[in-house]
Amino acid sequence: MTLGGISRDTPPRIDAEADVVIIGAGACGLVAALRAKAAGADVLVLERDASPSGSTSMSSGFVPAPATRFQRAIGVEDDTPELFEADLLAKSKGKSDKRLARLASRTIGPALEWLADAHGLDWIVLDDFLYPGHSRHRMHAVPEKTGAALLARLLTAVEQADIPVVTDAPVTKLFADTDNRITAVEISRPDGHTETLGCKALILACNGYGGNRELVARHIPEIAEGMYYGHEGNKGDAILWGEALGAELKHLSGYQGHGSLAHPHGILISWALMMEGGIQVNLEGRRFSNEHGGYSEQAVHVLGQPDGVAWDIYDARIHAFALGFPDYAEAVKAGAIREASDVSGLAKVTGLPEAALAETLGDIARYQSGEADDPFSRDFTGKPGLAPPYYAVKVTGALFHTQGGLMIDDEARVLDRAGKPFPNLFAGGGAACGVSGPEVSGYLSGNGLLTAIAFGYLAGSFCQV
Repeated sequence: MTLGGISRDTPPRIDAEADVVIIGAGACGLVAALRAKAAGADVLVLERDASPSGSTSMSSGFVPAPATRFQRAIGVEDDTPELFEADLLAKSKGKSDKRLARLASRTIGPALEWLADAHGLDWIVLDDFLYPGHSRHRMHAVPEKTGAALLARLLTAVEQADIPVVTDAPVTKLFADTDNRITAVEISRPDGHTETLGCKALILACNGYGGNRELVARHIPEIAEGMYYGHEGNKGDAILWGEALGAELKHLSGYQGHGSLAHPHGILISWALMMEGGIQVNLEGRRFSNEHGGYSEQAVHVLGQPDGVAWDIYDARIHAFALGFPDYAEAVKAGAIREASDVSGLAKVTGLPEAALAETLGDIARYQSGEADDPFSRDFTGKPGLAPPYYAVKVTGALFHTQGGLMIDDEARVLDRAGKPFPNLFAGGGAACGVSGPEVSGYLSGNGLLTAIAFGYLAGSFCQV
């Protein structure tokens, strides 16, 4: 009998087998594979695409981690995971799962250091600005500062570790016995035939359900009409399998949004522009929120404006700073960035009403000088005021990836509804419940890669069953 992609029948045949099968070749799956192989397991990674890409390659590639030697090397004082845990809980207003927040904050630093020591991943710490909600400089990145480069380095490490990654291999069925032990998985090949792979343990690293419009409409209707800036293959397979098996699901309404996706170009514009002094205005030339509240919840604020769009407004100083981000440089090449020598020119290149725009910029100058308080409670005094020439980019709000999923224990084992771990089923990244809580505003910058790497590290460490 097959229900929800779960078959209770004995597999008709086993075409191949491995100690550990991992579904998904993103950051979570590849880190899990490296850990499992280091522990002596025979590992096989299954990837639905012809070439691994997914959410990791589409991300900024920034991973928050406390108390690392990479921070200490540049003088960043962030000595305890507890401070990071407190930041996570503060951002979600205490609504995150506290055990998972503690687990992630204590695991991620050792995971990054192990990747450096065992597989040569170079980590740099971004210390030129603080992302919203972080009390210390703790964003780690590979030198190229992109998610695609992070994924490429992980793939190189997996190749050097002689771990096979089978591509064009979407998993269509899990085989489970009466004790909910996963015995095999079925994959569909490009020519239409299927293969059955036996396993002693299965790790779900296949992200969330952002690409499943039906599930998005059901669980997070506020963003259902927004653009989806994630991998279309994220259909919620892990959640649907878990639901059919009787797993506990939590915080399915949680997600990461972003309020600054170049429109219509679909290029991510770093929120560093806002943190450095930029502002967002709607088509009326008016601000509508505190831009330092967080880029995730800003997606909802932007989509609530006329036509669901806004303009990022900033100046030459911020433009020069932003050119250090590959995504922004791509936006410049794509013609998404507008430039003007004064307010009148800015109004012309954006189509915004000049009088309102001039009034808004005048208000910003008063907030920056301390002559007046921002009605949205943003503090402008820490950065230089905006000055001509001005720059602008039209943006919209978007859904990046979901944050809810399968509940796991401290060894990344999936839990059933009674809180009992499944015998040999593990999960991490977007397949597992994250640390952002049930609301978009709970997403602290980097939470996606945080749980991808931390929980993938745990799953690979403990999947020897």
